[in-house]
Amino acid sequence: QVQLVESGGGLVQPGGSLRLSCAASGSILSINAMDWYRQAPGKERELVASITGGSSTNYADSVKGRFTISRDNAKKMVYLQMNSLKPEDTAVYYCHGNVMDRRWRTSDYWGQGTQVAVSS
Repeated sequence: QVQLVESGGGLVQPGGSLRLSCAASGSILSINAMDWYRQAPGKERELVASITGGSSTNYADSVKGRFTISRDNAKKMVYLQMNSLKPEDTAVYYCHGNVMDRRWRTSDYWGQGTQVAVSS
């Protein structure tokens, strides 16, 4: 089994910063691409940022220049540094990973989500 667990969400004022973390654990052989998604109330889940196994990154236009995704392969962690937060960034943030387990099976996994609220 593979688990992804997010942490680091919370309430922050506009213009503030938060750092989300996602820890992968379980029967992992390798982790390929990892992503952060978010879902605001009444909206569809959207891709925020992606990072490949080789650490190439991609961002949604709405967060470019403000958010930074990174990973630590040794620790099986992925991070999302969020700066200059805006009220429209308020959402539940989900970690997603494409993981090969020790039985050589590749599957997609999701974390349980962490709430980010940006409000004064």
